[in-house]
Amino acid sequence: MLLRPKVASRVGAVAQLGERVVRNDEVAGSIPASSINNSDDSRFPNNLPPGWKKLLAEEATKPYFQSLTEFLKKEYQSKKIIYPARENILRAIRELDYDKVKVVILGQDPYHGPNQAIGLSFAVPNSLKIKPPSLMNIFKEIQSDLEEKIDMSKSDLSGWAHQGVLLLNTVLTVRAAEAFSHREKGWEIFTDKIISSLNERKEPIIFLLWGSPAQKKSELIKNKQHFILKAPHPSPLSAHRGFLGCQHFSKTNSILKKINELSIDWTKTSL
Repeated sequence: MLLRPKVASRVGAVAQLGERVVRNDEVAGSIPASSINNSDDSRFPNNLPPGWKKLLAEEATKPYFQSLTEFLKKEYQSKKIIYPARENILRAIRELDYDKVKVVILGQDPYHGPNQAIGLSFAVPNSLKIKPPSLMNIFKEIQSDLEEKIDMSKSDLSGWAHQGVLLLNTVLTVRAAEAFSHREKGWEIFTDKIISSLNERKEPIIFLLWGSPAQKKSELIKNKQHFILKAPHPSPLSAHRGFLGCQHFSKTNSILKKINELSIDWTKTSL
C-alpha cells in the first residue's frame, strides 16, 4: 500500500525523563553522553557526520537524553550484556548522513541473541550461519519481487546502507536475551527526532513501514513530497498476511526512477 502523506503541522513534545547530567568516560564513548569533550571525536554528537551532528547535537542537552545516558551507564556498570556493541549503537546514522538518505526501513529493537545485532535494522553479520527468519523473508520477497537471485549468506546489509537506505531501529539497544528491555528509556524520543528531521527534508524520501509499530511512525511523516509504503512485518508470524507479495522493492525503485534518483540494487546486500 502506497500513501502520500497530507501536509500537516507536526505536533508533539519531548518527554522530560530525567535531570542529572552524566559524566562517565567508559559509557560516553560510542554510546550517547550528555556531557562531552568537544575535542573528542569519538563521542556523541562529534562522532556523527556533519548533517546529523547539526540536527541532533541539541538532543544531548535534553533531560530525556541525560536520563537515557544514566540508564545505559547503570546497565553497563551492572555487567549486563548489551547489544549491539557500543561502537555500533549509532551505526545507522554514522554511516549514512542526512542528505544521503533515499529510503528508510524502520525496525523495532535490536536482535537480543548473541552475535546478531550490528546496529542496522534487520541486519546480522555475514558470518552468522543461521539467519533470523524475518531477514530470510525479506530476502525471499526480494527474489520473488525482482526475479533475481540473492546471496542469502551476505546479511550485514552494508550494501544497502552504502546506496542510501537508512536501516533504523526505533530503540537502539537491548539487554541480552530480554526483548524490548530498553523500551521507553528515551530511545524512542531520539529516533522520533531522526524521523521528524527526515520529514522536514525537501528532497523526497521513501519510508518502508513494516508492521504496526513502524506504521505508527507515519504520524511523523506529514510532508507531501515523501512516500510511504506499508505492509505487515516480515516475521514468520505475519509475513504471509501481506509482506510476502508486497513488492516494496520494485515499487521503491519505480518511485526512485520517477524522482530521478538511482535505483537500489537490493541484491547487493554487502560491500
